[in-house]
Amino acid sequence: MKKETDTNELLARIATALEKLAPEEKLTNDLSKADAFVWQADNAWLEPVANINRIEISLLKGIDHQIDTLVENTRRFTQGLPANNALLWGARGTGKSSLVKAAHASVNRDIKQKNARLALIEIHREDITSLPQLLSVLRNYERPCLVFCDDLSFDGQDASYKSLKALLEGGIEGRPKNVLFYATSNRRHLLPRDMMENERSTAINPSEAVEEKVSLSDRFGLWLGFHNCDQETYFAIIGTYIAHYGLQIPEDQWKTEAKEWTVTRGSRSGRLAWQYIQDIAGRLGKKLD
Repeated sequence: MKKETDTNELLARIATALEKLAPEEKLTNDLSKADAFVWQADNAWLEPVANINRIEISLLKGIDHQIDTLVENTRRFTQGLPANNALLWGARGTGKSSLVKAAHASVNRDIKQKNARLALIEIHREDITSLPQLLSVLRNYERPCLVFCDDLSFDGQDASYKSLKALLEGGIEGRPKNVLFYATSNRRHLLPRDMMENERSTAINPSEAVEEKVSLSDRFGLWLGFHNCDQETYFAIIGTYIAHYGLQIPEDQWKTEAKEWTVTRGSRSGRLAWQYIQDIAGRLGKKLD
């Protein structure tokens, strides 16, 4: 019996060793597989995303100008017209990334041909240095691609922002015609003040450093600012969610609770409103589908 057990263990080790020796399955990129992808820099692979985590554009309140501007810019791009890279900056939870994903869906609704639909490609902040590799992949396709980086900023001695500057507008090859770049950030200039001042203090010509510290954000042709909302807008956001999801709760009750919700967190925003909606739905035993 012991001999049989030893044999099985030996066979299991051999099988494990053979699996490690076998070549890994090569991942191939195919932009026809989905409307959204996540860039996996380690494998140079565009991972298809079947279900995008987003909300309907009609549910975004208090940012009408930002919605109109970004949707129009995105639509022009899909039509082959000139469009700008966009930086959405401002307070946390004010709808920056939600708008990018909602604009992508809104524009694609009007496009009938599948290969002409806009592909949304998310690149993580820590993979920004792999942007040249991503662009070399996308350059081989005709399909319009919106490369999106959420919560983009740079700290300390991080020098990857310099490669981003070159990719946005400069470089020998330039940005592929089928690629547009959108980013969200809590900082208007992407770099913290102390980092910008450090560049100024170490520069041979301080006046040139002043230009350098804002040149990164300047390479985005479109700037859209987002700010914490007032109480009226905050209530409008919550009221829209309640109506959309059919939540049965008296108006005077949810307004009172919503006020208390902001007091405990010290701000008002779309994210805060959504968190309160989740609380209501949970108490009512209703799913938010």
